[in-house]
Amino acid sequence: MNRVALITGSGRGIGAATARQLAARGYGLCINYKSNRAAAELLVAELRRKGGSVISVQADVSVEAEVTALFRELDEKLGVLTALVNNAGILLPQMRVESMDAERINKILTTNVTGYFLCCREAIKRMSRKYGGSGGAIVNVSSAAARLGSAGEYVDYAASKGAIDTLTTGLALEVAAEGIRVNGVRPGFIKTAIHADGGEPDRIARIAPSIPLQRGGEPHEVASAICWLLSDEAAYVTGSFIDIAGGR
Repeated sequence: MNRVALITGSGRGIGAATARQLAARGYGLCINYKSNRAAAELLVAELRRKGGSVISVQADVSVEAEVTALFRELDEKLGVLTALVNNAGILLPQMRVESMDAERINKILTTNVTGYFLCCREAIKRMSRKYGGSGGAIVNVSSAAARLGSAGEYVDYAASKGAIDTLTTGLALEVAAEGIRVNGVRPGFIKTAIHADGGEPDRIARIAPSIPLQRGGEPHEVASAICWLLSDEAAYVTGSFIDIAGGR
C-alpha cells in the first residue's frame, strides 16, 4: 500500500524536519501551510529534487471549510491518506494569565485544539475500517508545556496542549478497533522559530542550563520520534506519548 502523509504546519521547524524524514522513507506528502507560501514551496522543491511525490496546500486548520478543502485536494492529488501529523500551532507573546483577553485565548484554542480535532475527523473518515479504509496512524504534536504549565509565559498555550493530550488518549481508544493508531509527542525546548513568535528568540539559550541534558533539542530529533510512531515498528503502540524535552 502506498503511504501518504499530511503534515499540518510543515513549512518550517518540526513539521519540515518530519517531511524530510518521511519523504526519505517513501511517503507521498502533503505540506500544509497557513501563510508562509515561500517556505512551503522551497521545501516542496527540495523534496521533489530528491524524487519525492510532494504537494503543498494552503489552509488555516482552525477554519472548518479550509480543512475540508485541504483533505479534498489531498485526495485528488495524492490518493488515500495513511498518516496524519497534527503539527500546526501558534504561540503568542509571553503574558501572565491576568493580562489575557478572550480574543487571545480563543485564537490559541481554535488553532491548537479545534484544528487538531477537525484534521483528526477528516483523517478518520479516510482511514477507518468503519468507512471502508485500510487503517492508518495519527501523531499529535503536543508539548512538554502540557506537563510543565509554562507559568509566567504561555499558560494558554500549555492548556491547549493539555487538551491535545486528552484528545490523543480518548481518540486512541475510540478508533483502535477500526485500524487507526493515535499517539503523541511532547517536545520541549526545541530550536525553532516559534520562540520568536513568543517574543524571545533566544529563549532556548536562557533555559538550557536548567535542562538536564544542558541543551535545546533539534527539530530532526522530534521528527525521528514522529516517524517511528507512524511506522510499522510501532504497530502495537497507541495512546502513548514520547517526551522529547532533554529530561525536563
